[in-house]
Amino acid sequence: MNLDIRPADSCQFDCISLGEVMLRLDPGEGRVRAARHFSAWEGGGEYNVTRGLRRCFGLRTAVATAFADNEVGHLIEDFILQGGVDTRFIQWRPYDGIGRTVRNGLNFTERGFGIRGAVGVPDRGNTASSQLKPGDIDWDDIFGNYGSRWFHTGGIFAALSETTPEVTLEAVQSAQKYGTIVSYDLNYRPSLWKAIGGQAKCREVNREIAKYVDVMIGNEEDFTACLGFEVEGVDEHLQDLPIEGFKKMIQTAVREFPNFKATATTLRGVKTATVNDWGAIAWLEGNFFQSQSYPGLEIMDRVGGGDSFASGFIYGLLMTGDLQEAVEYGAAHGALAMTTPGDTSMATLKEVEKVKAGASARVVR
Repeated sequence: MNLDIRPADSCQFDCISLGEVMLRLDPGEGRVRAARHFSAWEGGGEYNVTRGLRRCFGLRTAVATAFADNEVGHLIEDFILQGGVDTRFIQWRPYDGIGRTVRNGLNFTERGFGIRGAVGVPDRGNTASSQLKPGDIDWDDIFGNYGSRWFHTGGIFAALSETTPEVTLEAVQSAQKYGTIVSYDLNYRPSLWKAIGGQAKCREVNREIAKYVDVMIGNEEDFTACLGFEVEGVDEHLQDLPIEGFKKMIQTAVREFPNFKATATTLRGVKTATVNDWGAIAWLEGNFFQSQSYPGLEIMDRVGGGDSFASGFIYGLLMTGDLQEAVEYGAAHGALAMTTPGDTSMATLKEVEKVKAGASARVVR
């Protein structure tokens, strides 16, 4: 494998992520518009990966982010601490009492059921994370003195404001300088790019960041929207997983970005909000590796399934160096994460390895 991963004993952390962490408010089986009670969770695309690596896989992880210094910010911090993720790189911003200048992000998310799709209503304008600027985080201290084997960030954080792409570039360039492997999840969200230049700006930003990425993660929509690579054979509802089209697209992408040492994507066929076909495929050194398939996977909460795939995939690469193993860990972990509520994984390593080995869902006593 051509990933030159730093030895564990040379670093304080196995993985550090950069991204916004929001307070998720979940109405359970109901609708946001009719809810009287919400369950509270923490969640954020980039953070979810390090949280899964720590809570399920037992690795040493940390998150770099920013919060407004108020009770909501400290509630989210408490959730992060419960997940075992190190909080020393969190930036705290003075709160003005009403959130006029800085605030913490909220995400109202209903899970969907059957023909009713999941719905997310983010309330994240003017957040502390979106106001991060180059120089706010000392990346040379993080990667040079603390040390991390892996760094993960993605297109959600890069889309938060005019300054977050610059912070992302600063981070990935510093990680590369110290020999830290960089992974990036494209995670295209059109609503985030709409006010800051739309898809044209999205491609400009992501194509620049892509020059410093070792492991690129994203589904077929992400690669098209963020990098401009078309996938053949995609139908409107993704009933037919575009595996061959995706392979051709990846081959084109790695010719343009020869720094990509590996790529990976989930393969999701949406039948209903609660039944999906599920699997994953990855590329390394000219070869494709596909996970076992999970047809008719029953889903409780699909949010975070892709992030849990990414954490399982990264774990497999860090611990085995075998891409087939990595894509199997990722697919199994993502599948399990979607059987529980909330953005973050509640799975254990033992459960992931059981599903990865093809075990059934018989009761465990």
